[in-house]
Amino acid sequence: MDYKKTNAPATTVTRDMMEICSDTGNLYETVATIGKRANQISVEIKNDLSKKLAEFASYTDNMEEVFENREQIEISRYYEKLPKPTLIATQEYIEGKIYYRNPSKEKEKLQ
Repeated sequence: MDYKKTNAPATTVTRDMMEICSDTGNLYETVATIGKRANQISVEIKNDLSKKLAEFASYTDNMEEVFENREQIEISRYYEKLPKPTLIATQEYIEGKIYYRNPSKEKEKLQ
């Protein structure tokens, strides 16, 4: 997924938490859901960055030699400018793009 195309803000935004948690009815459940999605996004971004940087890795025997690769620097800058995973996850939650369920609540409904 290209996270640059997300419409999540790049900076922190003050939000009405009661409005955000209106569908679950529980603020802590909402925050936990957003937090879990943020962790997933963080892992995806880290894996993507590692793959891209591995293409430019130079394996030398001498540890004193440090090569600055312009492509690596540009890729790193791109990822630094992305919105934080928590902001992306919050925006996805607000837009209704996150599927979540609570098994304990489903059990209560069945009984």
